[in-house]
Amino acid sequence: MTSPDLKSALSSFCTGVAVITARGAGGRPAGMAVQSFSSVSPDPPLVCFCPARTSASWPRIEAAGAFAVNILAADQEELCRRFAVTGGDKFAGVPWRAGGNGAPLLDGVLASVECDLEGVLDGGDHLIVLGRATALAAHRDGPPLLYFRRSYGSLPSPSSSSMSASMPAARSRSEA
Repeated sequence: MTSPDLKSALSSFCTGVAVITARGAGGRPAGMAVQSFSSVSPDPPLVCFCPARTSASWPRIEAAGAFAVNILAADQEELCRRFAVTGGDKFAGVPWRAGGNGAPLLDGVLASVECDLEGVLDGGDHLIVLGRATALAAHRDGPPLLYFRRSYGSLPSPSSSSMSASMPAARSRSEA
């Protein structure tokens, strides 16, 4: 198995997209887009994400000791692309407010989760970052921004009949 084979196979898995933010040295904000965000445990309340070891933003986020996960809405692809690049002022012209832990909470996101850095584990060419959720909020309704086969997309509106028409009826385990 080669790395391109793995990437190709895993690109068939659809993920949501989030922006991890923190207040770095001197109060300067730092941020990075991730598609590797996940809930780990409700008790204790843990989440994780996986930055590349080569990330220029991760060391600034780690040094802050606290961060926010900003869960992006379907209409925030441009915002995602801004935070997915290396260098530059990613926050220029981006409205945000400081969360309780000081991390930037981006305007217009679906939800935010404020976290204290709980631990960092080895994950090969990536790191596995555990955060303990300390505050969370749902900010608006709407479909999430999704990443699938190296492209962005979204779910159809829940009221859309096309979703129910294209999805087979769910069966319980006992019916299988």
